Amino acid sequence: MKRGHRIFIAVVLVLIVAAFVMGRSDRYGPNLFDGNTIALLRIEGPIVDVRWHMDQVKDFIGDDGIRAVVLRINSPGGAIAPTQELYREIKRLAQVKPVVTSMGTVAASGGYYLSCASDWILSNPGTITGSVGVIMEFTNLEDLFQKIGVRSHTIKSGKFKDTGNPMRPMTEEEEKLLQDMIMDTYDQFVEAVLDGRPVEEDNVRPYLDGRVLTGRQAYELGLVDEMGNINDAIEKAAEMAGLAKVPDRLYEPVRERPGLLSILFGDSAARAMIDLADHLRDQGGDRWLQLWRAF
Repeated sequence: MKRGHRIFIAVVLVLIVAAFVMGRSDRYGPNLFDGNTIALLRIEGPIVDVRWHMDQVKDFIGDDGIRAVVLRINSPGGAIAPTQELYREIKRLAQVKPVVTSMGTVAASGGYYLSCASDWILSNPGTITGSVGVIMEFTNLEDLFQKIGVRSHTIKSGKFKDTGNPMRPMTEEEEKLLQDMIMDTYDQFVEAVLDGRPVEEDNVRPYLDGRVLTGRQAYELGLVDEMGNINDAIEKAAEMAGLAKVPDRLYEPVRERPGLLSILFGDSAARAMIDLADHLRDQGGDRWLQLWRAF
C-alpha cells in the first residue's frame, strides 16, 4: 500500500475515533447516576424535525435509572404531523413513568399539544399558551402578476391538484375542501386536549378557538394544573416518582451540533462511520490495536 493511502486511511480513522468520542458519549449519561435520576428534555423553537427528541424519549422509556421526566417547552408550535409523532411518544413515556411539563416563555399551539401528553403541567402566570387551532394561509397574486405581465398555464390531473394557486382565485369547492381538512385536524387537537386534561368539554370548548391565553388564564380554565417555574416542575416530578428528595444532578441530553465528519462527508457517511466505530469498540480494544498496526 502506498504511503499516501496509508496516511489518508489513518486520518479517516482518527476522525472516526473523534466522532465516536464526541458524538456518542452523551448516550451513557444516565448510567453515571445512582438510579434515581430525573431527566430534563428541552423542546424549543418551531416543531418541525422531532427525530432527536423521539430518540431521547425512547431512551427514557428503556432506562430504569430515569425515574421521571420534565419537559421544558418553549415553543410556539409547528407542523401538525411532527407534533403528533412526538406527542405519541410522550404518551408512551407517561405510561411507564411520571412526565411533568414546565412551560417557558411560550407553549402555544403545538407546544400546548405536547403538554397535554404529560401527567402534570406547570406554567408561569405570564407564559403565552393556548392557541388551540389550525391555520392555513394562501395569497392571491393574480392582479399583481397581471400588472407586471406574468401569466401561467397549469396542466393538472384533477380539479383540486393546484388548490392554492396564487395565479387565480380559490373556488368554493376548494375552500370547502380545505376547511373540512382544517376542521378534522382541529378536532384531533381538541381530542388530545380533552384526553389529557381533567376538564369538561362544554366548559373549555369556547376557549379552544385559536385564542392565546396567559398561563394564569389557562390555569383558571383547567388547561394547566399549577403555577410554577422549572424548579417547581422538577420538585413535582421527584414527588410523583416517589423520590425522597430532588436529585443533586439531573440528566439532560444535549443535542449534537453537526460534527466534522458530517461537514466533510455528509450526514449519511458520518453516521456510517460512527456505526463502524461502535462496532469496532464492541469487538474489544485489541481490535483497535490490530487495526492501527496494519497501517
